[in-house]
Amino acid sequence: MLGPFGPALIATLVGLGSRAQTDAVTTSSAAQTYSDADLTAVFAPVFAQIAQGAVDREIDRRLAFDEVALLREAKFGALRVPVEFGGYGASVRQLFSLLIDLAAAESNLPQALRVHWSFVEDQRLSTDSRSREQWLRAVAEGRLVGNAITEPGVGAVDRYRTTLTGTDDALRLNGTKYYSTGSLYADHILVAADRDGERVGVLVDGDAPGVTQHDDWDGFGQRLTASGTTEFSDVAVPADRVLGPGYGAPGRTYGTSYLQLVQLAVLAGIAQRATDDTAAWVRDRTRSYTHAVADLPRHDPLVQQVIGRLSSVAFTARATVLAVADTLDAALDDAQARGSFDDALLDTAELAAARAQATVIDQVVAATSHLFEVGGASIVSERLRLDRHWRNARTISVHNPLIYKLQSVGAHVLNGEDLPYAWSAGARPSA
Repeated sequence: MLGPFGPALIATLVGLGSRAQTDAVTTSSAAQTYSDADLTAVFAPVFAQIAQGAVDREIDRRLAFDEVALLREAKFGALRVPVEFGGYGASVRQLFSLLIDLAAAESNLPQALRVHWSFVEDQRLSTDSRSREQWLRAVAEGRLVGNAITEPGVGAVDRYRTTLTGTDDALRLNGTKYYSTGSLYADHILVAADRDGERVGVLVDGDAPGVTQHDDWDGFGQRLTASGTTEFSDVAVPADRVLGPGYGAPGRTYGTSYLQLVQLAVLAGIAQRATDDTAAWVRDRTRSYTHAVADLPRHDPLVQQVIGRLSSVAFTARATVLAVADTLDAALDDAQARGSFDDALLDTAELAAARAQATVIDQVVAATSHLFEVGGASIVSERLRLDRHWRNARTISVHNPLIYKLQSVGAHVLNGEDLPYAWSAGARPSA
């Protein structure tokens, strides 16, 4: 077995001038810790290069393979891998701080890597020391994990249509998945399947015979997350690639709050990039209106107010994400030390993530729509693609719909009802 795998389921740096910094930080591991400044020195140049091509990628709908290669080379996927296995040993707070920065550079990439992080956490928590080291070292060497969980139609509301059949020495995986976020960028795909009436997780290689991936995600935002269809046709699965209970298994888990927080980190990054892009546009603008109170838009107090709101939303969203990350740090550190999770700490993290969802979504979606008030018709130019900020924010916000989260929070506050850790999406079968 690869690890606990509960409901969590879940290029080179040429020209960046940071190769020496990366090597220096990687070899200075005596203290087994990396400061925020250490990590920023490694990744800020990488993010800057990724940000340079964001608009062109949006216009051309070009998947970010080159940018993912940059992240691999910098070992971004190994942020939470312990230092002794070749990673950075970063805290959850440090991880999410960097995810916000990456989202500001390219909002598609943190979402594409969302399940990768929960896979790493599962390996960190694994009691199988041999498998744990094997997979954590693989991640440190650049391996990335995508997902294939959600299915069209009924999906997992009653059971997965994707099946794992056969005996341990001749297992075969068959089925079709949608919203396979990040799998086109990944080496391995975490698949949710049904085996003899029980949900299981299966880890398959992205290039395995019988695996066919399609870039057919047609959402109006987050277009480069590689969230399309994946087909599995008689894919051979070694017995040691069958994980524990799949997504939706009953009981408390760190996974639901953790995965939701990735989405909120994306929103925080979008807010920051929207602020930077809009402010840069205003600074260069010379056209104004006869009834404006200043000759230049950057001196107009009404325009300044819009920028001020954008900046405030970006600040608040970041602070909120990091506050939830602190609750996850506490829960995961405690579980690592004790060998099991504390229910109260998991409830604290889950409730914090659910509450944060309401504030971050509402503020970022509103701010990325309001930014257009700083200018006239020229601000909606296709070459600027400022609309991508609202489209991306609106798209990321519909994951785990807010109306259901608010209802569950209200039921918990009013009546002490348990938070819904285990749930699935799909058409409900008729009675």
